[in-house]
Amino acid sequence: MATRAFSRLKHPFLASILIRNLRIVPIREPSLPVKPEVLASVPDYCKPFRLYHDGRPRGPLWRGKKLIGKEALFVILGLKRFKDDEEKLEKFMKTHVLRLLKMDIIAVLCELERQEEVALAFKMFRVIQKQDWYKPDVYLYKDLIIALARRKQMDDAMQLWEDMRKEDLFPDSQTYTEVIRGFLKYGSPADAMNIYEDMKKSPDPPDELPFRILLKGLLPHPLLRNKVKQDFEELFPERHVYDPPEEIFGRC
Repeated sequence: MATRAFSRLKHPFLASILIRNLRIVPIREPSLPVKPEVLASVPDYCKPFRLYHDGRPRGPLWRGKKLIGKEALFVILGLKRFKDDEEKLEKFMKTHVLRLLKMDIIAVLCELERQEEVALAFKMFRVIQKQDWYKPDVYLYKDLIIALARRKQMDDAMQLWEDMRKEDLFPDSQTYTEVIRGFLKYGSPADAMNIYEDMKKSPDPPDELPFRILLKGLLPHPLLRNKVKQDFEELFPERHVYDPPEEIFGRC
């Protein structure tokens, strides 16, 4: 078509020169790359973004601020404000805590435990026990008992422990470990041994960690330690117990 257009020009001399200099360039198909793995290394910028929450906490509050209601946040701040005034605290709990919904009360309890306000959390747990919808739950006991044990408030922890046992609930290995560690730090190995005896009656198989905590904490009490050591060797025959030299801890 191009040669016809040039041949119709008014100047045949110029048309002949243009036709002579035309070069027909064949159209080639684009060839594939020799190494397709090069394309695979190119970053993909078109991947879709996550439009959902991945479950990790965002912010200082329990499960993020958005998942705690405004009334629950108001109650948390009020409890912390009046925690040193027993009269105002009781009045605030009657007027604001009792009107909360079930999930808000549990959220307040968990957030107080996270902030290590264990005295307020203990009061909140007593409020939960009086609710009509309350059912014995080992996990509610577990979190609060562990929080109390870590703060060395063993009297309150044992009150919850007795209530839990009255409701025929057995704690898990982590709860046993923290309570035993708390009594050893509190300077009461006899109470730690009582928890140990209760652990042996649990329907769940015992874990190795509570035994390790006891064996370490009972070093100044060789008679109690030998008893725990014998039980440990029977339950875990493939494990070994490190016995420190007698020169370090003395001999009874």
